Amino acid sequence: KMSSMDLEKLKMTGAGRAIAVLTSGGDAQGMNAAVRAVTRMGIYVGAKVYLIYEGYQGLVDGGDNIKLAHWHSVTNIIQQGGTVIGSARCKAFTTREGRLAAAFNLVKKGITNLCVCGGDGSLTGANLFRTEWSSLLEELVQKGRITDTMAKQHNHLNIVGLVGSIDNDFCGTDMTIGADSALHRIMEIIDAIMTTAQSHQRTFVLEVMGRHCGYLALVSALASGADWLFIPEAPPQEGWEDRMCARLEGSRIKGSRLNIIIVAEGAVDIHGKPIPSTYVKDLVVKRLGYDTRVTVLGHVQRGGTPSAFDRILSSKLGVEAVIALMEASPTTPACAIGLSGNHPVRLPLMECVEMTKLVQTAMNEKRFDEAIKLPYKYLTHVLPQSNFSLAILNVGAPAAGMNAAARSAVRLALAHGHKVYAVQDGFQGLAKGEVFEMEWHSVAGWTGQGGSLLGTKRTLPNKHMEKIVETIAKFNISALLVIGGFEGYEGVLQLFEARSRYDELCIPMCVIPATISNNVPGTDFSLGADTAVNAAMEGCDKIKQSATGTKRRVFVVETMGGFCGYLATCTGIAVGADAAYIFEDPFNIHDLKTNVDHLTEKMKKDIQRGLVLRYVTLIDSMKNEKCHENYTTDFIHKLYSSEGKGVFDCRVNVLGHLQQGGAPSPFDRNFGTKLGVRAVQWISERLTENFRQDRVFANSPETACVLGLNRKVIAFSPVTDLKAETDFEHRMPKVQWWFKLRPMLKMLAKYQTSFCEYVPGEIEHVTRRSISIDSGF
Repeated sequence: KMSSMDLEKLKMTGAGRAIAVLTSGGDAQGMNAAVRAVTRMGIYVGAKVYLIYEGYQGLVDGGDNIKLAHWHSVTNIIQQGGTVIGSARCKAFTTREGRLAAAFNLVKKGITNLCVCGGDGSLTGANLFRTEWSSLLEELVQKGRITDTMAKQHNHLNIVGLVGSIDNDFCGTDMTIGADSALHRIMEIIDAIMTTAQSHQRTFVLEVMGRHCGYLALVSALASGADWLFIPEAPPQEGWEDRMCARLEGSRIKGSRLNIIIVAEGAVDIHGKPIPSTYVKDLVVKRLGYDTRVTVLGHVQRGGTPSAFDRILSSKLGVEAVIALMEASPTTPACAIGLSGNHPVRLPLMECVEMTKLVQTAMNEKRFDEAIKLPYKYLTHVLPQSNFSLAILNVGAPAAGMNAAARSAVRLALAHGHKVYAVQDGFQGLAKGEVFEMEWHSVAGWTGQGGSLLGTKRTLPNKHMEKIVETIAKFNISALLVIGGFEGYEGVLQLFEARSRYDELCIPMCVIPATISNNVPGTDFSLGADTAVNAAMEGCDKIKQSATGTKRRVFVVETMGGFCGYLATCTGIAVGADAAYIFEDPFNIHDLKTNVDHLTEKMKKDIQRGLVLRYVTLIDSMKNEKCHENYTTDFIHKLYSSEGKGVFDCRVNVLGHLQQGGAPSPFDRNFGTKLGVRAVQWISERLTENFRQDRVFANSPETACVLGLNRKVIAFSPVTDLKAETDFEHRMPKVQWWFKLRPMLKMLAKYQTSFCEYVPGEIEHVTRRSISIDSGF
């Protein structure tokens, strides 16, 4: 990593240098956010930035296809789908003559740094271009098209790749640009189809994209609770037709009014023969006589506005791409910027491409076990009875994804043979004995529903400890699974500390973090936070749209979050906000005045809208926020209105509880499903380990844990260990990873911030892609 001094110098290293950015191949939502980030970061470090229109075709054709960009060239594009600079398949660039023309066009503009956003084919072309660069310049000199001096001045081409692909099919990165947005489109359609399917007791066969990669199909199947799945990496074994029909028939017998079958367009059987969606439909009609329909989603999956995840991902990768180009030397290999555990990393470009091709080769050679691991089966098979019982409850405020976690936990616990109880209204309901037994179909259709179907309260157990112990004893509860926010974590900590007084509490206890505030210690992400950021982002998109007809208007938008600024910061990045005021980043009146002056200057240059984000506490009224004791939303509104008088006017919007509502995002559905599975696996192991003398007795710290995602690792952290890492007064972890995103937000809003605050991406070795329940999330 670079030292702080090196980072400070970086802002000046762009002087005299030129960067070009292009998008190539199939479009992917989020490409515009990447173009915006590369453009603005390039200008921020002092370089000239050029936009290349129509991909490699524009690079070959030159002329007006290569345009110098300014800060405002990329204003208001972050929320647009597709790519505003265009993309095209270019046969000419595959030839030596085409690349010679491209090299000439770059040299004419003085460009020696190229950022390419596209798939593995586009990035392979970029690497070939870089490899041939010296010989291309020699040929141009020989033909008299450039001088020897020009060739020496531009003797090396730096290449950085950003992977834009809705299929998430590139080795080395957790997620590719566009994949999350494509899942949003798929889930919107599946949710709509489910209502009509239930009305008519229909079976729907949905075909999604994925000729060589089943990522979209797999995650959408997990997120929708589909009955059957076909993906290229896991062909069904002989006799799958009988097994699938038996599965569908059994589901109907148990009361289900619909069946969903998801087919990736590249699905094949064990012999490599394609399995078309029409064949699956005809099979169901012939064998079962069910009213069956086929829906081919097609290019709608590429369309629409990018999700919050893709906007933030593209912004992070774009900023890192510019830093990588500024650091590059003639000996630096071409790199791709990827995502590892939610942090940008630099990957050897061609190693990633080669590894991606190896996966396809393994599939072509029918070595499918090398291409996939698939625990989807955990949610579709019932196992024998055990002697253990598990109680599941929701605690805190409702958060999208709670129901998905409860569904997968209930079904896997039943699959392990456990008796499963649901508790109504959290610890309060547990104290009152509001406990009822769950069956397999009790949770049918829960995955896509927002809020908390079990009901949830903020009540902590200390107030009702005696009654809670009585209920645990009455129902012979062997383990507790708490799905909730900070109160869920604090509640389990209280139960653990009461073990010395009550043997009944010496049972395994697990917390699945679920809160839109993302303020639970022990995890980078909580269920519901992704949905909340998307809800806030969609609200801000509409606010920005309303401002397009009124020039020079500033909106102060208030978001939720308690003392935790995650929601405000991430929403700010996703919508291109000018500032985001949060509790963890102290500010004073001088900072506010600086921001107003900065915005005033931008408005004078005819910027049509500004957006300022704040956040409000989740538990107080909407007009009381925890960002600052005195600098309230109303104060900031009045300050901006007064100081901007004659230049812009100011409006306030309080997003409120809409951030808690709505259907969960694909991320939260998949994340909740995964955490529910992992939690029950862990609980089952602890039950077996701590069963002695005909009862469960678990009293070690390792038997009361928070289940979290830390970087790329699912970890169980004892609540007692997390106590030292917790700021109980402000209800959040003492150290929060996302705080490192704030310098990027400021730089992309053109604030003169210290570069020392930015943490550059690490260099990481490529690892083979495997499609699993962990993929991408």
